[in-house]
Amino acid sequence: MLQRSVLPILKKSLYTTQVVQDKVSHPLVDNYQRHHDYLRISITERCNLRCTYCMPEGGVPLSAADSLLTTTEILRLAQLFVAQGVKKIRLTGGEPTVRPDILALVEGLGRLKGKGLESLAMTSNGIALKRKLPQLVASGLDTLNVSLDTLDPHLFEIMTRRRGFQRVTEAIDEAIQLNMKHVKINTVVMRGVNDAEVLNFAAYTKDRRVNVRFIEYMPFDGNQWNRQKLVPFKELIGRIEAVYGRLDRLTDTANDTTKHYKVPGYQGKLGFITSMTDHFCGTCNRLRITADGSIKVCLFGNTEVSLRDLIRNESTDEEIVQVISMAVKKKKKQHAGMFELASQKNRPMILIGG
Repeated sequence: MLQRSVLPILKKSLYTTQVVQDKVSHPLVDNYQRHHDYLRISITERCNLRCTYCMPEGGVPLSAADSLLTTTEILRLAQLFVAQGVKKIRLTGGEPTVRPDILALVEGLGRLKGKGLESLAMTSNGIALKRKLPQLVASGLDTLNVSLDTLDPHLFEIMTRRRGFQRVTEAIDEAIQLNMKHVKINTVVMRGVNDAEVLNFAAYTKDRRVNVRFIEYMPFDGNQWNRQKLVPFKELIGRIEAVYGRLDRLTDTANDTTKHYKVPGYQGKLGFITSMTDHFCGTCNRLRITADGSIKVCLFGNTEVSLRDLIRNESTDEEIVQVISMAVKKKKKQHAGMFELASQKNRPMILIGG
């Protein structure tokens, strides 16, 4: 017979073992015990810009309209993921605001906030955003990422192959005026193109409550990536500190992809997304659904599983969750190095969803 003093220890051991088993068997936990509670959903392949690092100059073949997820299908998948523990959803594209039913879609997703969803975000280029923002915010959108790679209107046209710089900056100002929880600017830095802009963006944060995030240039099909265009984040920090003095290092959250800093006394923040020179795969909690309904467990992975086909073949929620779980369990520990990534086949960024 077990002694009384041993029983609590044994019970604790059995409980701990059960907790570990439950965590590993959870549909959104992979074999490296990473819990994926952040879902990015691409809702369109179309875009009203032609950014050089995102889309080949000649464009990309777009999927047929009936092959893309419908609003009903997006809402069903979102509800399934939230039921499994997803706390944050981000809408991407393409450009989300070109989707005709974007307002209704955000309204539907916003209702999930009473069912476990904590944050509803969108990544946009800002061109057609300003007039839609008040209703989007009223429907539950609380976080906005605006893609903006320069504060020079002329360079903006060169990098995006389109006009519209003023509309983008007006959308950012509108988001600040609406007091959105998070207003972020995504800036892809390329040597010899816009790397000098980091100083202008640092100045931009002086009187604006924004988080400017410098993203290391990443390889995707058609964007003509090469190592010479990559500017390591440490070099960028050195350039900024040479002008503004030592930056304050801020505390990052557990699953943050960004290393955050601040110019002392400035309202905004500066961040560095170091996918190429200092990856953050070990704490990755993100999953992606492409506009045509495939789940990607890694931005740089080329393995995909169609959830759209499951839905249209009338699979049950349980069957869809089982397939999601199998995909998550196959996620690799980390992506390949920069040179391997550059040689691997992958969709253009416009067809993945940022």
